[in-house]
Amino acid sequence: MTNISPAHTDSAGIVLTTRVAGSGPAVVLAHGGGGGIDSNFGGLIPLLAADHLVIGSDYPADDTPLTLDGLADALVAEAVAQGAQTFSIVAFSLGTAVAIRAAVRHPERVRALVLTGGFARADNRARLNVELWARTLAAADHAAFARLVLLAGFSAEFVNAVPEDSLSELVRQLAADIPGGTAAQAALVATADVRADLARVAVPALVIGMTDDLLCDPANAREQAAGIAGSEYVELSGGHIVMVEQPDAWHTTVLDFLARQRNAG
Repeated sequence: MTNISPAHTDSAGIVLTTRVAGSGPAVVLAHGGGGGIDSNFGGLIPLLAADHLVIGSDYPADDTPLTLDGLADALVAEAVAQGAQTFSIVAFSLGTAVAIRAAVRHPERVRALVLTGGFARADNRARLNVELWARTLAAADHAAFARLVLLAGFSAEFVNAVPEDSLSELVRQLAADIPGGTAAQAALVATADVRADLARVAVPALVIGMTDDLLCDPANAREQAAGIAGSEYVELSGGHIVMVEQPDAWHTTVLDFLARQRNAG
């Protein structure tokens, strides 16, 4: 993305670093825990920017405690600061809970949601996973954290297709690229709960689940879709990190929905 803005601190003390690309109707990006705007949306951004103003804010790069309300408000405030009075939100994983809360707290701003690989309340397996994330990070065992990402973040088919002699290098790369703030984001995954918010979402929504998601079972995405009146649900093949396993299918699904919303408007 272009036009990197200085880090911005909202009233809750949440520091965001924002980049903006393109022009047109605004789209705000909400990334997942342990991710970032580039890693979650890097392939999608240039496609969106062809006819949208794309606003991507990275969450704090330190372990500042996060709340769902604070993060939702910070993303909305940053979008408004970038000139977007109304916008759609494209969200991944933890970002879907942030987006849902933003739509409920700021209904005058949010006009559509695209929610991928998310949850209303993390299930037992997801909470156990992020508990292990927290323990490995606290112990500075980054190699163990990388192994957890591979085991839960990708489908079994994807991981088993990695050549055996390349696996240790992949672990090394993942261990070397853990974003700052991951521990605080993992803590928010464990506590975030937007089940009561679902019925209050009053904008068009597309919910996307992945058939082989080992981190956030697709039952969680289906719960989101069932709770949001009039939402659409699509299930793609592959594991949680859809932008790596199924980028083309995911990009097409997101862009088609946004195009339909734009034409309807």
